[in-house]
Amino acid sequence: MNFFRKKSINLLLSQANNKGSHLKKDLGAFDLTMLGIGAIIGTGIFVLTGVAASLHAGPALVVSFVLSGLACLFAALCYSEFASIVPTSGSAYTYSYATFGELIAWILGWDLILEYGLASSAVASGWSGYFQGLLSGFGIHLPTALTSAYNPEKGTYIDLPAILIVFLITTLLISGVKKSSRFNAIMVLVKVSVILLFIFVGFNYVKPENWTPFMPFGFSGVAVGAATVFFAYLGFDAVATAAEEVKNPQRNMPIGIIASLAVCTVLYIIVSSILTGIVPYTELNVKNPAAFALQYIHQDWAAGFISLGAIVGITTVLLVMLYAQTRLFYSMSRDGLLPKVLSKVNTKTKTPISNTLITGAIVAVFAGCVPLNKLAELANIGTLFAFIVVSIGILVLRKTQPELKRPFKVPFVPVVPILSVLFCGFLIIQLPGYTWISFCIWLVIGLIVYFVYGRKNSELGKAEKKKEVA
Repeated sequence: MNFFRKKSINLLLSQANNKGSHLKKDLGAFDLTMLGIGAIIGTGIFVLTGVAASLHAGPALVVSFVLSGLACLFAALCYSEFASIVPTSGSAYTYSYATFGELIAWILGWDLILEYGLASSAVASGWSGYFQGLLSGFGIHLPTALTSAYNPEKGTYIDLPAILIVFLITTLLISGVKKSSRFNAIMVLVKVSVILLFIFVGFNYVKPENWTPFMPFGFSGVAVGAATVFFAYLGFDAVATAAEEVKNPQRNMPIGIIASLAVCTVLYIIVSSILTGIVPYTELNVKNPAAFALQYIHQDWAAGFISLGAIVGITTVLLVMLYAQTRLFYSMSRDGLLPKVLSKVNTKTKTPISNTLITGAIVAVFAGCVPLNKLAELANIGTLFAFIVVSIGILVLRKTQPELKRPFKVPFVPVVPILSVLFCGFLIIQLPGYTWISFCIWLVIGLIVYFVYGRKNSELGKAEKKKEVA
């Protein structure tokens, strides 16, 4: 059996334009940019900045963000070219199917399930923490047993708020992509306004002496900080999963991907500079660094808005992550590598309802019942792996199919794709050993699933058998 059989570009495009079951094309460039910002600005800027500054990079956190941003920029250019060639759901999974073949595509798809699925669970848990903090401000306290994942020593058994927010987002996604994108756009505008408030208020309290020493842990600390805050960029690739629901995707996909990344990178650099300028980096090892910084300068009124912005920000991240997960399942199911129920589209809402419900249920179980530690690193390794494969894919496709129509082209090929591989490779080797072990175990499980189920039910495999019989 040919495990590296490839799907032709024409076949991918015909699937996307199938009038019988295709997803509704409702999204424009603005919607995509808002989806990208919704996915990127959240846990990273509101949580990880403090940990990365205090433990790894110090005031040089800004350099960590630049390094991660560059890695993402080079990868984003590669994603944009693929998205303009093959505007279908599935992101890196679909691109790999056309470039490297089925087995590599399955590995990428399985890898992205790890990224989107477990990241969604972790984000829901983070949302629960912020939400409970907001309730406590009003004197409302949930029973201890319902406040966190299963841990009898602490008296917690289930994280009810995490389950409820997953249920609410799942319901919103079922109602249609346009409604979901409008909700996301409103929430994005709210959280960007809150970040601008932090910048406006905090700028006047910056003390340049807090930036000295600038690089207390050396460049190695900056590198580890870059690998840590990379989680802050997690999700810009989720924009690519929306391709099949985009109007004029050849034009709008590159705009959405690059614009959202550019906006977020600028905000990250400014916020991290002000954060480390307000508070000495040694005091930033807290869960809510932005709010803590404003409390540090006795601007408690603004700190309250920051906490609200964090809840809104994390909500949009969860929305986009769950959305991306459902579209990935949809693509893999349509190809026969996962059960067909995941690719059934409701004729009224034009959304994969069964798929969305199943995804929501799985994420809710993990978020509500399983303690999820070290997920940032595990999600990071999955994303970086996908970026590296997509970047190599650009070089391969330029060589094997130079005649393809490319509405958007990566500039300075092969330099940009190679830089993407080098930057992402540099960040991926900064991750701890246990992360690599966990990642390899996950891939082994994926290969077992493929050889037991996927290869037997592959639509491409069935088509090949029919040709052989004929």
